[in-house]
Amino acid sequence: MLAFLDVLFFVVHILIIGFNLFGWLIPKFRKAHLWLVAATLFSWLVLGIWKGWGYCILTDWHWDVKRELGERNLPNSFIKYLTNNVLAFDWSSNTVDMITLGTFVIAIVLSIRVNFFTKK
Repeated sequence: MLAFLDVLFFVVHILIIGFNLFGWLIPKFRKAHLWLVAATLFSWLVLGIWKGWGYCILTDWHWDVKRELGERNLPNSFIKYLTNNVLAFDWSSNTVDMITLGTFVIAIVLSIRVNFFTKK
């Protein structure tokens, strides 16, 4: 069951990241995209007050599963884990965080533009 949950969390993480970055492109999903980026920001900033900047409850649950499976020395972010362990990039946490934040801000700006400033 833990192995299944590990894969499930991995897939859900990838889907959320992909939708956060590109969901604004599909007119049918633009409102949903705005809600998901707002929820992500809430987790990072509001829950982050207590848990640390960039806190993600999904990563928290995923890391609980990975620790039960015996993984140790997990990074603070799933994206850092992804870049190191899946993509085999040896980037610093700061580099990963800056790229993550930069691309996320770009996606938010584009989402706001297509949701509120584009004629239908």
